[in-house]
Amino acid sequence: MEQPLVIFTPSGKRGRFAVGTPVLDAARALGVDLDSVCGGRGICSKCQITPAYGEFPKHGLTADENALSQWNAVEERYKSKRGLQPGRRLGCQAKIMGDVVIDVPPESQVHRQVVRKRAELRDIVMNPSIRLYYVEVDQPDMQDPSGDLERLQKALKEQWDLPASDADLRILAKLQTTLRKGEWKITCAMHRTGADSKPAMLEIWPGFYEGTLYGLAVDLGSTTIAAHLCNLTSGEVIASGGIMNPQIRFGEDLMSRVSYSMMNPDGAEQMTRAVREAMNALFSEIAAEAKIDKSLIMDSVFVCNPVMHHLFLGIDPYELGQAPFALATSNALSLKAAELGLDLHPEARTYILPCIAGHVGADAAAVTLSETPNLSDDLVLLVDVGTNAEIQLGNRERLLACSSPTGPAFEGAQISSGQRAAPGAIEHVRINPVSKEPRFQVIGSDLWSDEAGFAEAIAVSGITGICGSGIIEIVAEMRIAGLLDSHGLIGGPEQTGSQRSFADGRTFSYLVWDASDTGGPRITVTNRDIREIQMAKAALYSGARLLMDKFGVDKVDRVVLAGAFGAHISPLHAMVLGMIPDCPLEKVTSAGNAAGTGARIALLNTESRREIEALVGEIHKVETAIEPRFQEHFVNASDIPNAVEPFPNLAAIVALPELDFNADSRNDASGGGGRRRRRRG
Repeated sequence: MEQPLVIFTPSGKRGRFAVGTPVLDAARALGVDLDSVCGGRGICSKCQITPAYGEFPKHGLTADENALSQWNAVEERYKSKRGLQPGRRLGCQAKIMGDVVIDVPPESQVHRQVVRKRAELRDIVMNPSIRLYYVEVDQPDMQDPSGDLERLQKALKEQWDLPASDADLRILAKLQTTLRKGEWKITCAMHRTGADSKPAMLEIWPGFYEGTLYGLAVDLGSTTIAAHLCNLTSGEVIASGGIMNPQIRFGEDLMSRVSYSMMNPDGAEQMTRAVREAMNALFSEIAAEAKIDKSLIMDSVFVCNPVMHHLFLGIDPYELGQAPFALATSNALSLKAAELGLDLHPEARTYILPCIAGHVGADAAAVTLSETPNLSDDLVLLVDVGTNAEIQLGNRERLLACSSPTGPAFEGAQISSGQRAAPGAIEHVRINPVSKEPRFQVIGSDLWSDEAGFAEAIAVSGITGICGSGIIEIVAEMRIAGLLDSHGLIGGPEQTGSQRSFADGRTFSYLVWDASDTGGPRITVTNRDIREIQMAKAALYSGARLLMDKFGVDKVDRVVLAGAFGAHISPLHAMVLGMIPDCPLEKVTSAGNAAGTGARIALLNTESRREIEALVGEIHKVETAIEPRFQEHFVNASDIPNAVEPFPNLAAIVALPELDFNADSRNDASGGGGRRRRRRG
């Protein structure tokens, strides 16, 4: 008689098995993704399956209700204690008796997919580097004088096919007590970086451990540190948090910090200590929010730019401050968290993604992992906007990468009324092109400044300044409204027809908000502010244009703005400024904190670490500092939007006025008050 046919869904894998074969064994034989921590002992319930009965013409079989063995005492006990959904069975207990179709629900799959909800959906396949294994260990025997560790290693090999694992002195010190307390049953947390790697034993519990292990995905930026606490079983983000990077006090931009380390004998050590202390404080805060013990955090993944990479590791970034910008190492690193002074589980592991080049770091690699431009048929421009913009251009054929020193202006620094993104900061601005009057939104309220209830909505925060997205929008809006010419000069009141343009030294400034009569701030945009934005956006555009030159193209198919700041940038206003190349606006999207998402992918899927390590080796790095055309592109990009590059997609949406306030001043001395501004060559 032919053996029963078993078909697993959704994988579609099928095979014939002897009557009485446990479903879990059949799944393993076929390579079906069916989870189990307890090794088929009916303890963990990870192997839940749903049998389907009836006629299946598609599969050419009929499954009757006796296709699986009868419900047994183990399943009944589990259902009474913890509950089991109707129709579910335990794969380790249900045995194959006849032809059957068996569905493996998502929560029972080892490598289940965790959907990341955002405009462009992506799945994260669960394959963490740390997993739990329940084993039953032989008791010591006078005839077999092996040690407890050796018998545990033997059990792991026989029951889970795990090679002999390392165990440090901390594990050895409590192994005997743990084994005897669990009556020779034990759960081990094992760290393994790949199928061929030797595992390490991180923790042990007596009997079957039913708790959860956690990991941290951390984006260590030059301005902020953001972290996500993830459940290593489900992939769920349990809690998130962020803090300012305390290294700002040593220098707002990366080169300032490199200079600080050069000028001060213990400068690098000070910055390393500061960032590690800040991270430990952040991790404690996140663990408290999630109501978990920090000792249950056993894995962590970090992404960062090259300077932060070195300072986090305790390496002086001196060499990154001068050509040829050599990294101590660009390879991925697998370390113990304790080596980095991180206060997590004593044996917690840390993985740091590889850097792409001396100024293109692990955060750029994480963006690549998240956004996968290497799998795109379109030519994709990835821009991670920050104090040091990291730019990538590519498709299935090849990938190019560079960095461009934009400075901190996009984040509100070095702007007269600029500030960090916080309640009270102006984040969105619109200027009426006729009246030249501004209206705006501040962080903390959805109301516009000309809407009823605005004053009450911001009563607590007030209006305190302009953050990065606000300064981008207001400069672009000034250009659209005719308050600002293409060279970056603010017109006077006679030229603009608005008294909001006022004399400010040798140039003019624009008044956004004035609460000085009540003790509040007077918020303005000065010509110096415009200059700072021009320099920042020109650096950003020039890096992108240089990569386009290397690729041999004059346009791109898609633009993706990455970074927490990039998520708040208006594509229209970015294009009016000339921050990014001309492109259909609907093809300009935000990836949010793509570096953080890449860190999360690497945390939850060990295989993705191997993938990005291989891909980084294939990315062609372009060093802007030695490229002759970078300066040429920079000069052209200093105009708003650009002195020579056409922007046809932008022109089809908005007509930018043809203005030259400096020429007006020369032609009409009375109108301009004699104020002049030297044109750049």
